[in-house]
Amino acid sequence: MELMSTTPGTGLGTMIRTWRDRLPPSAAGLPVARGRRAMGLRREELAELAGVSVDYVVRLEQGRATTPSASVVASLARALQLSTAERDHLYWLARLLPPTDGAISDHLPPGMQRVLARLGDVAVAVFAADWQLVWWNRGWAALLGDPSASPPRLRNFAHDRFPVDTGPARLALWPVTEADREATDAAVVSDLRRATGRFPQDHRLATLIRELNAGNERFAELWANGEVAAHRENHKTIEHPAVGPVTVDCDVLTEGDSEHKIVIMTAVPGSEDETKLQLVAITGPAAASRA
Repeated sequence: MELMSTTPGTGLGTMIRTWRDRLPPSAAGLPVARGRRAMGLRREELAELAGVSVDYVVRLEQGRATTPSASVVASLARALQLSTAERDHLYWLARLLPPTDGAISDHLPPGMQRVLARLGDVAVAVFAADWQLVWWNRGWAALLGDPSASPPRLRNFAHDRFPVDTGPARLALWPVTEADREATDAAVVSDLRRATGRFPQDHRLATLIRELNAGNERFAELWANGEVAAHRENHKTIEHPAVGPVTVDCDVLTEGDSEHKIVIMTAVPGSEDETKLQLVAITGPAAASRA
């Protein structure tokens, strides 16, 4: 029996189960095994997609956990591919205020998730307007290391780019070099400045910029320049532990009013780097981490 529910079939756990049961694994980019009985996502699959434990999904669905954090709700909404209205309803059920139009959105519309799922093993990640990592696929984890090992609040590309402490890298587990690091630094800073115009009331963005300005001299210098632009492309070499150096083209697409950044890493067709990427995609992130 679900706790804290006044109307049968309408509580937090019931709705999570309902949305989980309706989403086929193929829509989430997951393989479908022969003889599979479950039409929708299994609890284990939802947990993996949302970056939470299976036990926590069980407790949510059974009504033993009724107050998930905003970050968990956002992750569940993405994993379940909820519409904006459904996402807001999930926030209300968790007794949280849904994100407003003036705040940076971490939510990925179902249409975007369908497109991302159909990219196959291409290494892809999605960042919010403040360069907070909100989604990645198996190919990304295999190429750069699985970001789920880091707490959600630390999965920010700008923080990685302009560290305010000497802690380990949080978004790439292996060394990454770039063709033009200076240009990328400037692009990331100016992109954040552009976000302040689009989301002037966003607390997370304001906190990020305040921390980087105070704690990283390079960021403060670039921020003082006042440039406004967007991060579009780069060329990177990843020192992968399993296949050696892999050189990729890194392209950034910006989606709609939410300013989501879709980062895609590909190699030149027919090149040795493309072969390495294909091998990494086959071995997967677990094998790469053990190398």
